[in-house]
Amino acid sequence: MKEYLNQEKLNLMRNKKGFIAALDQSGGSSAKTLLKYGVDSNMYHSDEEMFELIHDMRKRVFTSPAFTNEKIIGSILFYKTMESKVEGKYTSEYLWDNKKILSFLKVDKGLMEEIEQVQLMKDIPDLEEQLSEARTRGVFGTKMRSVILGANREGIRKIVKQQFEFAKIICDNGLVPIIEPEVDIHIEDKVEAEKILKEEIKTQLDNWNESLYIMFKFTIPTIDNFYEDLYDYSCVVRIVALSGGYEMDDACEKLSRNNRMIASFSRALLENLRYQQSDEEFNKELETAIDKIYQASI
Repeated sequence: MKEYLNQEKLNLMRNKKGFIAALDQSGGSSAKTLLKYGVDSNMYHSDEEMFELIHDMRKRVFTSPAFTNEKIIGSILFYKTMESKVEGKYTSEYLWDNKKILSFLKVDKGLMEEIEQVQLMKDIPDLEEQLSEARTRGVFGTKMRSVILGANREGIRKIVKQQFEFAKIICDNGLVPIIEPEVDIHIEDKVEAEKILKEEIKTQLDNWNESLYIMFKFTIPTIDNFYEDLYDYSCVVRIVALSGGYEMDDACEKLSRNNRMIASFSRALLENLRYQQSDEEFNKELETAIDKIYQASI
């Protein structure tokens, strides 16, 4: 219920200028993220070592003087990141205490095989456990991703229904869910898929308890400002955008044409950061990326 919610954090998320940094690469995408960062697979010999290296990368981002709440409102974390420490504090506690940056926990377990041109989320058997842990750590919200691969109404309806079912559990546990039904940027019927998606979301919102706060994370729409009218529902705290495979400049240009939609970029934020850079070089590249994404978000 919303009574659990910290009002200061809610107001920050609802009103502050800035964007959300998505640093929630999980087991499946960690090796790829490390490779882009300049760490190849012969530099580690187990999953444990791989996760240590990726946490070191994230720590470098979080502790950078460029990573502040002046331009960043929140950060999305992988479970292992939430359970790891930065300067002696659990990551979400460090971000809030030291930087006044909110944390979101990625709770999904990945995607099922494609059926009806969509990929639903796998079941989340430990959801309540994750939520309890997140609340203990002062986490503000969660994130869960599904994928839409075509304008198939039946498939999209199932995705939206599943997202809202999980969202209800998350709200009841005192956290704010980010619902992320990603529309693949390469599909030919993207506009039609986005129209169906919004219709199905509105059907759910029309029957939703307005006292339960939620957020949305969308692929940047083909039609500018397409999702802006979802703010007509008082329960919608914020609408954010994923970069979805667009290069940084392209993603920022597209995002800047959408009012009241802010970035929640991952790959675009990290694309010029390298393990081999000096701290000065690293911080300069990070600052440049943050500035670009911030400008597109406001």
